[in-house]
Amino acid sequence: MRLPHHPELIDALRRPSAADPWRVLLSGCLSGAACGVDGTDYGLGAKLPQWLRGPAVRTFPFCPEDYRLGTPRSMPDLHDGDGFAVLDGKARVLDEKRRDLTAAMLEGARAMLALARAERVDFALLTDRSGACGSQVISIGCRFEEPVQHRRGVGVAAAMLLREGFHVVSQRDFASLERLRAIVEPGHVPDPEARDHHEHPWVLENLPLPD
Repeated sequence: MRLPHHPELIDALRRPSAADPWRVLLSGCLSGAACGVDGTDYGLGAKLPQWLRGPAVRTFPFCPEDYRLGTPRSMPDLHDGDGFAVLDGKARVLDEKRRDLTAAMLEGARAMLALARAERVDFALLTDRSGACGSQVISIGCRFEEPVQHRRGVGVAAAMLLREGFHVVSQRDFASLERLRAIVEPGHVPDPEARDHHEHPWVLENLPLPD
């Protein structure tokens, strides 16, 4: 399940400790790994919440795009549907030169799923807007062509994790991350002003819910 849409599942997570930490699958770029399309971490590693580096959390970084396509690489973009549609054979992943990367993205997603299973992760923290890891907002079509078309949806790897029963949250789901932090740090009071990505004014105004 996507944790931001089911906050009761956050409350139901087991309580972690240094002896038995949460096991969190993490998009590689969020860990600071230089695995982005351009060979950087997009500056995301420095923004990883500090509580995720503490003794009560163990992270397992993985980049499904780098796994099969390498770094740097061309831009893998969803066409004709989101990650679930790709899993069902109804959509494809193409780069800016219209080369078909669907098989490679599926292979990377399967490898990420295998890691999640092997490490028995409690949930996955993934990079939103990614064609692989997006869990709230994605783009449809080439991101190098203006105007970029955004929609609500999930990437290929996120879809595979969700379909197999793993919980997913994005780095832009600030309210959910606040609630997760309060479990790791019992004295922490969640910021009442924090919003998850699907609650952001820009998303509400520009990305209507699908019919």
